Amino acid sequence: MGRRFRGESHHKVDSKGRVSIPASFRRVLEAEDPNWKSGENPELVIVYGGDKQKYLECYTMRAVEEIDGQIDALPRGAPQRRALEQLFYTQSVESSVDETGRLVLSAKLRQKIGLEGEAFFASRGEKFHIWNPGIYESEELAKTQRWLEEQGEDFDPLIFLDGAGDA
Repeated sequence: MGRRFRGESHHKVDSKGRVSIPASFRRVLEAEDPNWKSGENPELVIVYGGDKQKYLECYTMRAVEEIDGQIDALPRGAPQRRALEQLFYTQSVESSVDETGRLVLSAKLRQKIGLEGEAFFASRGEKFHIWNPGIYESEELAKTQRWLEEQGEDFDPLIFLDGAGDA
């Protein structure tokens, strides 16, 4: 298992769609890009998904290679394989971090998630999400908060890890 993304961060997006990637995220992208060498720019894959997806999902090259292998293992023509091919091959773009630590998001990607002026980066372990900050707070964060409140005061989410390695 490789390095993981951790944390959250707000960053300005300029008129050309350039946004700085958190430095700790860049270190993970470098470590998880098998072709990266010092002085070069690490690559990543941005999955923008269908109409319901309100964020950009950014994967390291190693994570994408693992997903590619899992997709290849599915039977050709299976509906699950077709859906995953649509998401990970058709509705995605390969990108790289530029020399100044920025990612250039095309107008299409910015419009897809309603990104203007500021982006919110949220880590998700082997991937990270880029959100419109307002949508993140009103939908994603609010959904998690509601769920946690439903669990009661003494709830400890670590209980889900009990027996997690037994599967």
